Amino acid sequence: MNSVIQSAQRIIVKVGSSLVTNDGKGLDHAAIANWAMQIAHLRGLGKQVVLVSSGAIAEGMQRLGFERRPTGVHQLQACAAVGQMGLAHIYETSFRQHQLHTAQVLLTHADLADRERYLNARSTLFTLLQMGVVPIINENDTVVTDEIKFGDNDTLGALVANLIEADALIILTDQRGLYSADPRKHPDAKLVHEAQAGDVALEAMAGGAGSGIGRGGMLTKILAAKRAASSGAHTVIAWGREEDVLSRLSAGEAIGTQLTAQTGRLTARKQWMADHLQTVGRVVLDAGAVQKLTQEGKSLLPIGVTAVDGEFGRGAVITCVDPGGRAIARGLCNYSSAEARRIMRHASSEIAGILGFVEEPELIHRDNMVLV
Repeated sequence: MNSVIQSAQRIIVKVGSSLVTNDGKGLDHAAIANWAMQIAHLRGLGKQVVLVSSGAIAEGMQRLGFERRPTGVHQLQACAAVGQMGLAHIYETSFRQHQLHTAQVLLTHADLADRERYLNARSTLFTLLQMGVVPIINENDTVVTDEIKFGDNDTLGALVANLIEADALIILTDQRGLYSADPRKHPDAKLVHEAQAGDVALEAMAGGAGSGIGRGGMLTKILAAKRAASSGAHTVIAWGREEDVLSRLSAGEAIGTQLTAQTGRLTARKQWMADHLQTVGRVVLDAGAVQKLTQEGKSLLPIGVTAVDGEFGRGAVITCVDPGGRAIARGLCNYSSAEARRIMRHASSEIAGILGFVEEPELIHRDNMVLV
């Protein structure tokens, strides 16, 4: 079995609190520097990497003198606010040693539930990756409440994998992977080397709580892998202190537990679009645009659109029809209906002059389109 990380081009790496803070003793500078070195190696291989890091609350607890994790929301928020400063600083310092810029991105569930904020987060992350920056993501614990928490950063890692259509999610933890039973209670438990993400049998194996520092246990990791697989991302669960774990995974070595997605990344996304039986609007294309889409596999540019029907917002699934009204494709529109009407029949180079901004040069990118 070869690791799926070898062929993955866009990767989410999630590091848990117990690893980042050395089981709550304070930020582990040496470990963080080591992961930064390995991520720099992955970047050198041409891979895009997003880091989802826990540790803000744990670091804040240490700085503020808490021996146990507080139960009050406002105390947790205060710990997060204090700890986030140290967490961001050490990551910035560690990656700077490899001439890599980092960016701090704090998310809440509301950011990914609201269409406009979801698309803004998605666009920002793609832009950072294109600029060669390593985004470092954490839940915005300073402002969230119990009702809107992701619950753990395993779930956040999976949601980010869905958000940017990652090829793989690596969850680094204080366990070597998923075992057939709790190895602390059953010494004969076997490491599960490979399985299919979403297999219900895995959930029974993954019972039990996490560490006293973090919020998640193995079950949250199994459920995160299931969620990540819905957009075609594979998941690897591995021990974070395994020597050169990220570099070895990228070389194809099988480490920890590999949970594979049934459906490929683009296939999953396009199936989701194909399943939209009703769309909120449509655009009429000229003959040239029809040929570009159907014969050449190109994106839809505004210049090829002759009419926009219906009212819709940015990110809506719309239908593309030929001059005779026959549906030929559907996809995610990068502009609202009002904006699309203003830029249709215009070259992409004119978008900024017309709208005052440019979301994307395409009205619908080919990766966000499925022919019907």
